[in-house]
Amino acid sequence: MEIFQKVPLTMTSFIPRAYGATTIRHTVDAIPATMPMARAQAAVKVHNHVDAARWFEQAMREQPENVQASLGLGQSLCSLGRRGEGTAYLRQAGQYFLQASRQSGDLTPLLELISQLQHWSDFEGALELGTQAAEVNSADFRVHQLLTLTYSQLNRTADALVAGQRALELDPENSMMHILQGSLEADAGLNAAAKLRLEDVLTYELNAREEFRAHKELARVLDKLGEYDQVFPHLHESAGFSSQLPEITRQDKALIPTMLKANRIEFDRELLSRWSGAEFPKNKPSLTFLVGFMRSGTTLTQEVLDAHPDVFVADEADFIWAMHRELHMMDTSTANTAEKLRRLDFVGVLHLRECYWNRVRQRFGDSIGERMLVDKFTMNTIDLGLINVIFPDAKVVFVMRDPRDVCVSCFMQLMVPSPATVHLLTWQGTAEFYAAVMDWWMYIKQQMTMGFIEFRYEDAVMQFEPTFRKVFDFLGLSWDASVADFHKRAAGKFISTPSRTQVAQPLYTSSVTRWRHFESEFAPVSELLKPFVKAFYYEPF
Repeated sequence: MEIFQKVPLTMTSFIPRAYGATTIRHTVDAIPATMPMARAQAAVKVHNHVDAARWFEQAMREQPENVQASLGLGQSLCSLGRRGEGTAYLRQAGQYFLQASRQSGDLTPLLELISQLQHWSDFEGALELGTQAAEVNSADFRVHQLLTLTYSQLNRTADALVAGQRALELDPENSMMHILQGSLEADAGLNAAAKLRLEDVLTYELNAREEFRAHKELARVLDKLGEYDQVFPHLHESAGFSSQLPEITRQDKALIPTMLKANRIEFDRELLSRWSGAEFPKNKPSLTFLVGFMRSGTTLTQEVLDAHPDVFVADEADFIWAMHRELHMMDTSTANTAEKLRRLDFVGVLHLRECYWNRVRQRFGDSIGERMLVDKFTMNTIDLGLINVIFPDAKVVFVMRDPRDVCVSCFMQLMVPSPATVHLLTWQGTAEFYAAVMDWWMYIKQQMTMGFIEFRYEDAVMQFEPTFRKVFDFLGLSWDASVADFHKRAAGKFISTPSRTQVAQPLYTSSVTRWRHFESEFAPVSELLKPFVKAFYYEPF
């Protein structure tokens, strides 16, 4: 389950686009340095998080009890990737709002702060404040709604169901809350109850977002109940409503396909091997990139690797994105990424590597220690050319799954809108996007100088130890039998992908060849998928 969360507003509104950067810069500089809060807020308006953090810090030095400074500093640090520090300041502000709410009874600022913590994936902090907010006012619907979301993200489904039921007692006609509760019931295996609830919701007068969510969730429940003939009709209904949602229509659907086409032309063996023989500093942990395609088994692999005592996994972090952005700040020309990498000298390579590791340190501090860092961001597959140029000494673990099962699972799953997931809202779009990304993988793996290993999700499920022994051997790590208990570690833990509930269970095989339940649906997309069914050694259509 993935929730479409509203991104909380920052403490200041955005500057209209009519204002130019130069005008804003002059405006900021015109504010006296003796007014750090004003300068900080002006920097926030132009998304200058570095200056904003600096001025908020000065404001806090001058006024340690300034809650707005604490709130602003927390938001700015989180925006800079320094989430550990940032969420600490947000929690500090939350304690102030908690005390104020106890006096006034008004929970509004506190609940907005909890939403901020959820946005920055600090669900432990959100839970701590949320439970205390419930003590202040147990009759507030929003409190229990936020607790439901928080518990669900922490893989505490039973607790989420209790909080959800309390929310519905307070607002029994809330359609979206019923949809969320139906999703949680499905996660808990209460599929008959979930079906009844979601079918009932669909009799309400719903808006487009509610229709979209309800049909998608009902399709997932019907699949679990084995009512396969009804699944795709609801998925197609959901797809129809998706085109009415602004968070979806504002995504740039052409961005990644255009990038992949350009990458296939520009990234060649000559470019990728440019720094393969270079001597890099040995003062960083060894680095592995875990990639594949959405719903292919990367989350399962992440949890197995993370259970090894010599491995630290970064779950869907933005480190490569930050490095990519730094490259374009270093070279502001209109050239594409590959051309900028060709111009880069060794000093520039070292700078980008340091930029990457700075981002890692900002996120995790010293907690990695001497362990191997596994950077798991599934769609880093798209950036393997960039990764290879800057980190030729890294390794890649690529997880495959039957393309037909991948497409069914992607089409059925609710995901946060992005330039990647926007393709998964229609059946044809899902198959086309999968084919485009896998075509890129088939090309780039022949050009890469990084060591890589491919393995199939089905082999991991059916032959767990032999499959993962090969992976750990490839990574240069000894076998540790405790990794077989990965699901015990995953329970009650925040995992950023929709697979969070599945990886908190022992291995199961019910998702293998799941596509056969929907075989008739593959007629329009089979030609797109056949090359990869064959290349990955799966039984043909």
